[in-house]
Amino acid sequence: MPEGANRKTKRRGRGSGSGHGKTSCRGHKGTGQRSGRGVRLGFEGGQMPLIRRIPKRGFTSPFKKFYQTVNVEALNRFENNTIVGLKELKEAGLIGSAIEMVKILGDGKLTKTLTVKAHKVSVTAKKKIEEAGSKIELISKVK
Repeated sequence: MPEGANRKTKRRGRGSGSGHGKTSCRGHKGTGQRSGRGVRLGFEGGQMPLIRRIPKRGFTSPFKKFYQTVNVEALNRFENNTIVGLKELKEAGLIGSAIEMVKILGDGKLTKTLTVKAHKVSVTAKKKIEEAGSKIELISKVK
């Protein structure tokens, strides 16, 4: 550690000789002086808070579906005649979660013969997978 990296902690309330006695660095009166009190998140001392100053626009649907995407090119890492499901994609590091929904996109070229299992497949991906002699099995959406 470089010199001065570890400072000694302030020992508050240990008498006037310590330099941090009497009010224990809290000052006189006010919210911060008393124990158990504090300001709520986003409070700016009575000034109009930032969250209320900035304009609000648009709408976020609570029902929006999020898909993890995998390109056709990435499927070439699997061996021929393999069933490529969510578990296999997760183990290969192509998706982050085997629970979330997956969509196969059509970027690249498929050279292997596989059985691909996914929740959704783009039109170009479907075309490229079928041209390579592979099959697609759509997983029903449980969510």
